[in-house]
Amino acid sequence: MRKFFSLLVALVLTAMCVDAKAPLKPIKSGEKWLDNTGVHVNAHGGGVLFHKGTYYWFGENKSDHTSAALVGVMCYSSKNLTDWTQEGVALKVENDPKSDIVRGCTIERPKVIYNKKTKKFVMWFHLELKGRGYAAARAAVAVADKPEGPYKFLGSGRVNPGVVPMNMDAAAKAEMEALNPDDYKDWWTPKWYKAIEKGLFVKRDLQGGQMSRDMTLYVDDNGKAYHIYSSEDNLTLHIAELSDDYLSHNGRYVRFAPAGHNEAPAIFKRNGKYWMICSGCTGWDPNEARMFSADNIYGPWTKHPSPCVGPNAKLTFGGQSTYILPVQGKKDAFIFMADIWRPRHPSDARYIWLPIDFKADGTPVVEWRDSWTLDYFDKKK
Repeated sequence: MRKFFSLLVALVLTAMCVDAKAPLKPIKSGEKWLDNTGVHVNAHGGGVLFHKGTYYWFGENKSDHTSAALVGVMCYSSKNLTDWTQEGVALKVENDPKSDIVRGCTIERPKVIYNKKTKKFVMWFHLELKGRGYAAARAAVAVADKPEGPYKFLGSGRVNPGVVPMNMDAAAKAEMEALNPDDYKDWWTPKWYKAIEKGLFVKRDLQGGQMSRDMTLYVDDNGKAYHIYSSEDNLTLHIAELSDDYLSHNGRYVRFAPAGHNEAPAIFKRNGKYWMICSGCTGWDPNEARMFSADNIYGPWTKHPSPCVGPNAKLTFGGQSTYILPVQGKKDAFIFMADIWRPRHPSDARYIWLPIDFKADGTPVVEWRDSWTLDYFDKKK
């Protein structure tokens, strides 16, 4: 009996392990990535959660002819970041016309984090209400007991209504309150930009809450979670702390790069320093990536040149940032994730995954590679 049990354990362990001699599959950005069903992975604007030995990739399900949410948020799983199993729809759109996430709404940039205290998986995403274009600019939240879901939609709304940013002191607050919107009806003028920097749109949206569009989530070493999003009509980034259960905002937030026109934030931390890569605002068209660093997540943040190097680097290789993925079990191993949008055929949008290198001073570098494998992080040491 003991021999049988030992043999059974050995067989199970063998089935669970990947053959060490098996060649690693290459990651080829810009090509079609097929899941276990032979279909191109449909997880756009997404992020990746690592939980108990498995990576879970969440993203927007896009149809062939529209970017509106007709299905919901997809989930894929993988042990090695190259073989992806379709886990199905993690969050389904609803048929109730009164629902915020009714079929035909806009669901973008879904990210999932795990709360160790509540043992719940929490999803946040940018939500636009059906038929209202991009006017709603809401943050939406859902929760599940398992990483792959199903997720229960809890609600949506603007962020931190009635709360002034922490990095506005009494003088800055008074200056903001003195702004008169009637004096700035002409947009994009130097005078208008200056007013935006001082908080013209913060004041405009104060009572109803701040806008939230392109977004990401970040859980720090101490377990505190942050919602980072493009606000103020995509002119200013906000970094907002979530509640202990990650299901709401606790009122602590700052403005970041006011009037800088940044979106698509992606963040990671190395050697105690925070790095953020984002993009400019040019719709579906690519532009040059921007990069910032800070010693404290609330700032101050310092701007750096684009980290991208190689062919088409000035246009972020034709893509737009969405997430920075830490590779488990490897020191200083991070993958820059981006989307190559195809608005005329949304479901065929492609993915860019590239390893992040570091200069001698610690500055990140993202170099284009036609093909690479995960052992790159081992070889470069």
